[in-house]
Amino acid sequence: MTVTVAIVGRPNVGKSTLFNRLVGRKIALVDDTPGVTRDRREAEGHIADLTFRILDTAGYEDVTDGSLEDRMRQQTELAIKEADVILFMIDARAGVVPLDQRFAQVLRKAGKTVHLVGNKSESKAAESGLVEAFKLGFGEPIALSAEHGLGMSELYSIVSQAIDAAALVQDAQAIADLEDMPEIDVDITEDMLEGEGDEATLRWNPKRYLNVAIVGRPNAGKSTLINRMVGEDRVLVGPEAGITRDSILVPWEWEGRVINLVDTAGIRRRARVQEKLEKLAVGDSLRSIQYAEVVVLMLDATIPFEKQDLALADLVEREGRALVIAVNKWDLIEDKNAALAALKEACTRLLPQIRGVPLVTLSGLTGKNIDKLMDAIFKIERAWNCHVSTARLNRWLAGMVEGHPPPAVSGRRLKIRYMTQAKTRPPSFILFASRPDALPTAYLRYLTNGLREAFDIQGAPIRLWVRAGSKNPYDDVSKRKLG
Repeated sequence: MTVTVAIVGRPNVGKSTLFNRLVGRKIALVDDTPGVTRDRREAEGHIADLTFRILDTAGYEDVTDGSLEDRMRQQTELAIKEADVILFMIDARAGVVPLDQRFAQVLRKAGKTVHLVGNKSESKAAESGLVEAFKLGFGEPIALSAEHGLGMSELYSIVSQAIDAAALVQDAQAIADLEDMPEIDVDITEDMLEGEGDEATLRWNPKRYLNVAIVGRPNAGKSTLINRMVGEDRVLVGPEAGITRDSILVPWEWEGRVINLVDTAGIRRRARVQEKLEKLAVGDSLRSIQYAEVVVLMLDATIPFEKQDLALADLVEREGRALVIAVNKWDLIEDKNAALAALKEACTRLLPQIRGVPLVTLSGLTGKNIDKLMDAIFKIERAWNCHVSTARLNRWLAGMVEGHPPPAVSGRRLKIRYMTQAKTRPPSFILFASRPDALPTAYLRYLTNGLREAFDIQGAPIRLWVRAGSKNPYDDVSKRKLG
């Protein structure tokens, strides 16, 4: 049984620092500047043997004017509604300020279990602030230091009690459900079983998770697309460029599969990134590419294939991730046929290293063609996981070499021995030849393009390594079998 714990409070009291400590790694951006966190972020938290869902939230601002701060406040209030346990954090060194008192009123109206946490309590300077915190009306505050790990035992007790209480409620509900459940007969067929005889058990088919990162330049519509896909305002959107800072993971189910959508900060050219916070946000986005399986590069249909778009596509290919190009704001384009033809031509010309990469036009605002985007994601995932048997690979290689033999270098002909696949994700092959260093790049490109066409690996990155080899070991195996 698990529970949801939300960390809330005004800006710059240390919520993200505690979030990172409970998660066990630095996944939320932390800086002395107030208002670093803007979206609500969730992850799996741990204290000793306890596991729970933890929510990090934006600093609470008491505004209702439709501004960015107002939208951040709404995200925080949604986290409060989802939470089973609320950790209301104040800065113990600063004491209670008017915004803390206003937030306390909001929490009392929420009707949730609230525990007051006085962060930055590692020094005597926090003592007066902890005493002052009693007037907020949530009892004795927990003296905590998120940075130094003080107060974790008190948090353990709070979360443990919440988990026990939730388990009791779940057990009572399960008993009630059993009493109301009619008796049914289930026919179990052989394909549902695993094992034989008396030891046969029902086969377990777990859902597969797919990590999909949405990347692109600022204001390309990444957050709008994710909100449309999940059907709720899960991440902040607005006309302001650069709203998203943290990479936010949003689980979503599509056709029976759980898709972990990762919204990332917009990535500008390095020369334009000056502020420390933007550098942190861009670094977080680049790490999201490394941990993703499929990366959706979002382009703005009105200004596609800017220099930064090409740099991001090249980065995804070098990282070995599967790539899908999504051209957003397609509803703004008048002559769609001409624009699509120009896009495909530009994609082929500007990105030859990922030949055949899927390109989908869509509108994140209206949701048009999201189904086509998901089809492209699943197709490129299959190509990214492609595995070719050694026998089939070498039959193909023999035909390629016969049709176009490698050129002679310095009067000596190069000999191609054999090929084998080393791994998938991305498809990686080892080619054994008599003189690896002398094999021309153009010939390797000829083989790579042949692999794409023969085994339907269009659009996925391919790794082709050349090694020295004097003979084909698989020929010896065949001879032994024949003998």
